[in-house]
Amino acid sequence: MKLAFPHDVHTHTTYSDGRGSMWENLENAVAAGLEVLGISDHIHYLPPRAFNTYVREIKMAFNDVPLVLLVGVETNIVENGPDIADWQAEKLDYVIASVHTWVKTPEEYLELVKLALLDENVDVIGHFGASFPYVGFPHQACIDEVLNIAEANGKAFEISSRYKVPDPGFVRECIRRGIKLTFASDAHSPGEVGRIGWAERVFQKAGGRKEDLLFGELL
Repeated sequence: MKLAFPHDVHTHTTYSDGRGSMWENLENAVAAGLEVLGISDHIHYLPPRAFNTYVREIKMAFNDVPLVLLVGVETNIVENGPDIADWQAEKLDYVIASVHTWVKTPEEYLELVKLALLDENVDVIGHFGASFPYVGFPHQACIDEVLNIAEANGKAFEISSRYKVPDPGFVRECIRRGIKLTFASDAHSPGEVGRIGWAERVFQKAGGRKEDLLFGELL
């Protein structure tokens, strides 16, 4: 079925732990009917020289592909905040920040997310709530605090088809508050690029429109 909002801005390549090249991801993005593709490899795989090569390769390909190609990264939210330097963020179209470390409680998870929401280099929170089935679900008041911080700081949340998060109620509240959203396959192989059907269904059921998407103006 044709996608109504054909974009996928969370994909990985062989620059980090993906199994396909940027060009293979692009080929599958075109086949999937995407209009916007974001490459967002893990920042910790990219020391300075590799990082610069990564950014340069993606930006050089921009004019040679039949879609909008964005260069981003996925950072890790650690105890001191997202692991990205200012000079790196300045070269990117967007930055995703995600919790990848093991936490013991939902409160610990949310404290890490709040660090990212307060970081000027971060644009999008990745797979929010993916840890909740394992560490417990937070009280609604704690979720509301996260939403308040996101709203005040202009941050977005991705809707992850890979992890099936966040829940529809959270997405609906983001839309109500004007908090922007993105679609994410979190692809680690070229064949997974563009698999954002779950994200789009949740978004549409929540009443989402193009203007509720962070990259809606590119669609």
